[in-house]
Amino acid sequence: MRASGASRCALNDLPVESNRVTPYLQELRVRAEREAFAKVQLDLSDQFLIKFLRARDFDVDLALKVRAQICTENNLLVNYHKWRQECPEISADLRPFSVIGLLKNNYHGVLSSRDDAGSRVLIYRISQWNPKEFTAYEVFRVSLITSELIVQETETQRNGLKAIFDLQGWCFAHAFQINPSLAKKISCVLTDSFPLKVRGIHLINEPIVFRPVFAMIRPFLPDKIKQRVHLHGSSYTASLYDHFPKAIFPPEYGGTGPSIAEVCTEWTEHIMQSEEYLQKLSANLGGSCSQGSSCGHR
Repeated sequence: MRASGASRCALNDLPVESNRVTPYLQELRVRAEREAFAKVQLDLSDQFLIKFLRARDFDVDLALKVRAQICTENNLLVNYHKWRQECPEISADLRPFSVIGLLKNNYHGVLSSRDDAGSRVLIYRISQWNPKEFTAYEVFRVSLITSELIVQETETQRNGLKAIFDLQGWCFAHAFQINPSLAKKISCVLTDSFPLKVRGIHLINEPIVFRPVFAMIRPFLPDKIKQRVHLHGSSYTASLYDHFPKAIFPPEYGGTGPSIAEVCTEWTEHIMQSEEYLQKLSANLGGSCSQGSSCGHR
């Protein structure tokens, strides 16, 4: 079953309880049960499955299939669970206190206003990541926590996200933590293992020493994502505002919205208030950090 054209937009706008949505949920559930691995306990509730359907515009084939050369299986639902089982250092403990230091450093925030397309806008500030205190796995966990929270939002399921990485302060100590294995795992989440539409990735203030890291990650990305990566440099305001309304940004980035400190603090508070949900999610996904994991620390 596949929706197309205007019907896809109409389906994305419908609530999960709609009779028009039900057949797609049923088909995805049946096919997921048939293709899933025995060791992966899938959540096949309507509220869970609708995230995958909206992420792929109600194309059931795309909600299941992924690129086998990047992730080992051909089932998006299975990849979502399997990725977490294979990398517990990132995913086993999603409680806010596991990354509270980064959050209090104002490393990350989500703008209160969406862009003109309705996408969530996320900001990551590399200058606030001290690589002597926090590993790349902990930094990646912050992104995973935010992704798990915003994917609960119906509007985000429909319109996706755009991420801005402010790379001011990037140095060799950061680069040394990014290896090909981690780069591959990052690309999996961006493309094949999480039910969110990545509408754009914007890099600003990127220094020359970041280029080798980007060159390491880029080959793992599909062409669609490559086309959505934008490098704006240090004089980023003019080109960045071609993709976003200026007013939604903090004054530090030339906008008229709340300050970046306020943005980060507000989002940190939201994460802290979601602790019970995140703890339950960690338990449901199963597993604890083990020395034999395929995703060890550097």
